[in-house]
Amino acid sequence: MLVIVLSGFFSAALIPVLYRRFQAHSGWLIALLPLGWLGYFLTQAPTILIQGQVIEERYAWVPSLGVDLAFRLDGLALLFALLVTGIGALVIIYGGGYLAGHPYQGRFFIIITLFMVSMLGIVLSDHLVLLFVFWELTSITSFLLIGFDHQRYTSRAAAWQALLVTAGGGLALLAGLVLLSQMAGSGMISVINQNGAVVRSSPLYTSALLLILIGAFTKSAQFPFHFWLPNAMAAPTPVSAYLHSATMVKAGVFLLARLTPVLAGTPLWSTLVSGVGFVTMLTGALLAVGQRDLKRLLAYTTVGALGTMTLLLGLGTDLAVKGAILYILAHAFYKGALFLVAGAVDHSAGTRDVERLGGLAPVLPWVTLAAALAGISMAGLPPALGFVAKEVFYEALAEGTWLSVLPLGGAILAGALTFVVAGLVAVGPFWKRQRDLPHEPHTVSLAFWLGPLVLSTLGLLGGLFPNLFAGPMVQSAAQSVLQHSLKVKLVLWHGLTPVFGLSLLTMLLGGLGWAGYRWLWQGGWLWQVLAPFGPARIYEYLFHGMRRFAAWQTRLIQNGYLRLYVMAVILTTVGLTGFTLLSRLTWLGVGGWGEIRFYEGAIVALMIAAAVVIPRLRSRLATVATMGMIGYGLVAVYLIYSAPDLAMVQFAIETLVVILFVLVVYRLPKFTRLAPSPTRFLDLLVAIGGGFLMTAIILIVTARPLVPHISDYFAQNSLSLANGRNVVNVILVDFRGLDTLGEITVLALAGIGVYALVRLTLGHLAVHFEGLNEEEEEVVHERTL
Repeated sequence: MLVIVLSGFFSAALIPVLYRRFQAHSGWLIALLPLGWLGYFLTQAPTILIQGQVIEERYAWVPSLGVDLAFRLDGLALLFALLVTGIGALVIIYGGGYLAGHPYQGRFFIIITLFMVSMLGIVLSDHLVLLFVFWELTSITSFLLIGFDHQRYTSRAAAWQALLVTAGGGLALLAGLVLLSQMAGSGMISVINQNGAVVRSSPLYTSALLLILIGAFTKSAQFPFHFWLPNAMAAPTPVSAYLHSATMVKAGVFLLARLTPVLAGTPLWSTLVSGVGFVTMLTGALLAVGQRDLKRLLAYTTVGALGTMTLLLGLGTDLAVKGAILYILAHAFYKGALFLVAGAVDHSAGTRDVERLGGLAPVLPWVTLAAALAGISMAGLPPALGFVAKEVFYEALAEGTWLSVLPLGGAILAGALTFVVAGLVAVGPFWKRQRDLPHEPHTVSLAFWLGPLVLSTLGLLGGLFPNLFAGPMVQSAAQSVLQHSLKVKLVLWHGLTPVFGLSLLTMLLGGLGWAGYRWLWQGGWLWQVLAPFGPARIYEYLFHGMRRFAAWQTRLIQNGYLRLYVMAVILTTVGLTGFTLLSRLTWLGVGGWGEIRFYEGAIVALMIAAAVVIPRLRSRLATVATMGMIGYGLVAVYLIYSAPDLAMVQFAIETLVVILFVLVVYRLPKFTRLAPSPTRFLDLLVAIGGGFLMTAIILIVTARPLVPHISDYFAQNSLSLANGRNVVNVILVDFRGLDTLGEITVLALAGIGVYALVRLTLGHLAVHFEGLNEEEEEVVHERTL
């Protein structure tokens, strides 16, 4: 598994070479990588699904912190790994056709590969730190994918919104995972899941649970964080199909499932997870009403589907977990297929508006077939896998005690609205009368219909033969979640049961909604009225408020006056450090500084006198010369304390600085005005405060070193370990060589930057981003040489 993860990162670096050599067919070649991964996971399927074993790999990574590269392939990880690699291969092939001729197609292949391997890392990780690293990598790569068309304002805004929401949740998740590892005494997920009783009885359980749920809810677009997912439809269709149907948005659901053994089983878990899932399910279905864009219709129903999965995991019963896993599988098949269908329709007809589309069946026969099969599954009609998943969902709700009437009613309403959307997406564009299209529709290549046809066919086969592959996968994954053996037998027809009656009611309501969808869709105005009070508007207020605050803070602090910057640094240091010193007077140690000799006092007195005289001088040359007295006084101090090497260095530096200052100030104009007395008095107070602080710190360290054994260690080992008698040089070069290397690197980079600024002739660059419409954007780049 480590080889798979590493091969993904290494292969991404080789994609530019392949793309330059095989541009027209590069998608098919790059897809061989995820297909190879898929083949590996399929070979491991019998071991996991039939024999019930778990494959583990563990390598030392940061042993001092107890962090290992630990991977675990069980039923749950296998399910997601097959979806990630299988759908990923189809999306890459699809992207080769959809983005043909696009100037950034090679970039798409690189980023989608990096995202794929990051998602694989999430589902395979068996250590919390490793999981979080891959979690953040998916956030970064998804940001790049959503903002793929970065020239468009909507793409950039959607990418930033997705990043800010998911990365903010990632910070909360990091804190929650740290608390979880502390409670369980380990960072290994497999070990943590075996200590559920210990974690749930800890006083930190509530805090850890809330933080982890925030991370999972933001990633999986749960209410009130759902708004970023529909906006992310600004991404190209291959990105939408992959990230927002089968992978990224299900990462939060995967996390909830993975940590169910340790976090579930408490009223807080059931209330929060089930409640948020129920609200999200209804929110996604209701917000789909009134939408006309194919991708936004699918996006809002994806929000509802994610809420359904979360609701089932919150219930936590064996049947509910089985339903959640089955729903994950069915949704990945039909939603991935329908997103790819939407892209093919857009590419052929030039629009995604359901009111304008129609009559595409003769032009896109294979796409039409794929849309019909996927639409049947999405609508919950037999014999597709979506029907089986819906039956199990209703059955799990019917056996629950969580206000069972309310979730059943909400599920029926959401299912009916999803039925209507399935008709709008899978039937309307192909069989309605053709309307006003931007141009005459054209046929599409194999790359466009292969992916949706394969996924929709799998959804059909999963319903016709549910125990062929869906049953074993659901059973193994559910056992991984529940941590006990479970028998799963899926059937397409249960007979005339109350659950089937609920399915018939859903179909009836959905059929009525489909028949009168125009009237129903006219109710979309209600959401436009309520939009100013929704989470999306709150995000906008917070975002713009943060920008205004940042601008105000910049004007206040980054004002361009160096003296104010220095003053701020000194005052902050004096305030924080001085408070710490004063609050710990007991350990300051005012004695033990030894006897002050006459010549030491004379040197210090001369240095103090020079410091007092400098502010009163009117001549720059006199000021530079007087400042040199302080530096040369420090040379004398080094000589007194037997540090001739430091004295020589200080002497050379002081002489060079004085010479440079004299050369510079000789060309400067004379003082035109001096600062007013209050300003100089404030400068005096700041200078005295900083001087007193540094003096106090030096005296404290000299009188009572905080860690005396460090000095003894350096003194005793500088010669034996580093072959140097000069302890200071040994520390800089050997014991703390990386620090010195870092300082040298910083200086080198600063020198390169200064050189570039001096050599570079800056032209005129004007960039205007006006409004929210792409048509209003104007980007002007002018460069004068």
